[in-house]
Amino acid sequence: MELKDMTLKDVEARISELDSMVETSEDVEAINKATEERKALNERKAELKDLEDRKAMAQAIQNNDVVPNVIEERKGEITMKNIKEYRDSAEYINAFAEYVKTKDDTEVRALLTTNVGDAGQIAVPSLVYDEIKTAWDKNEIMSLVGKVSVNANYQVEFEISGDDAIIHNEGSGAVSEETLTHGIATLIPEDIIKWISISREAKAMRGEDFLRYVYRELAHKIIKKASDNLIGKIATLPSIATSTTPSAPVVKMGTTVSTVVTAIGNLSDDAANPVIVMNKLSYAALKSAAYAAGYSVDPFEGLEVKFSNKLKSYASASENDVWMIVGDFGYGALANFPEGETPDITIDEVTKKKQGMIEVIGDLYVAAEPVACKAFTLVTKPAAI
Repeated sequence: MELKDMTLKDVEARISELDSMVETSEDVEAINKATEERKALNERKAELKDLEDRKAMAQAIQNNDVVPNVIEERKGEITMKNIKEYRDSAEYINAFAEYVKTKDDTEVRALLTTNVGDAGQIAVPSLVYDEIKTAWDKNEIMSLVGKVSVNANYQVEFEISGDDAIIHNEGSGAVSEETLTHGIATLIPEDIIKWISISREAKAMRGEDFLRYVYRELAHKIIKKASDNLIGKIATLPSIATSTTPSAPVVKMGTTVSTVVTAIGNLSDDAANPVIVMNKLSYAALKSAAYAAGYSVDPFEGLEVKFSNKLKSYASASENDVWMIVGDFGYGALANFPEGETPDITIDEVTKKKQGMIEVIGDLYVAAEPVACKAFTLVTKPAAI
């Protein structure tokens, strides 16, 4: 095999052969030839190792990893202490900001290629990653939901019904096979789009200031929409599961001190970490019920209360409207992000040019669905007395 066609594994195997031969051979000419070949192999090994290191660093950038420096200083190249430090450099942040504004990736890719070889996907600076993570963590609903990243429609099997396990006594007959009925929930991603108008002065901001200004506002709005969509889907779950949709028990009760405990009682045993979701005005109504009871009971049963205006307040709801949800979002819901959790940003300088404004459009490809039976109890408003 020619040297140029050898892989790193081939080179190392050949070096090992030559080393073994030199140790045992007494043929001076053969040893000299082996020494020359060994020199060429060492050069080839260094080239291949360098290529592997560059690819590893490029992959680390895509994955937002922090890795130790694996590239030695070479002609005209910058040596980095780690990937995170470079991604957070003013040079890279400014280049990324210009990429967001123009969608011209020439500068940002040139920086990556110069420093870490094959750039692959464009890595976001840590400050953008932190803004997005903070937005997800601060959302009271989506912060509880499990997340995956699969570039396809994602299917989750859920149990509709099944027999209990059986205790088998030694020597007794074989137990019957368990009867299970399953359904499949499919997470089909949708584009969530939000736009804001900014001034030309705001667009002229450099680097970090521009990125924080844009991503903070758009991420908050997009994630809130994802949360509202999920709450809407949970609120419309059927009381009897289908082959594609899990079920949710329904409790028809008003703002009494026993409403939450009744809702909890209807949950599956697997819904181990339930929370309460309601409108703030409904919260106030339940608090009033507690005041009327002389604080003798906690109407929320010690559970965390999460607020969502997607649900109507108890006062404004009609009969059979869902005004409260009690359930375990970690067990009962799942979100899929085929293209990651960072919104894509597009700048439109034409539509509002006459007003001297610029539209900044963010979109995120995401699917969020309920994926388990009896993970949520829906509390609906009873008929007026």
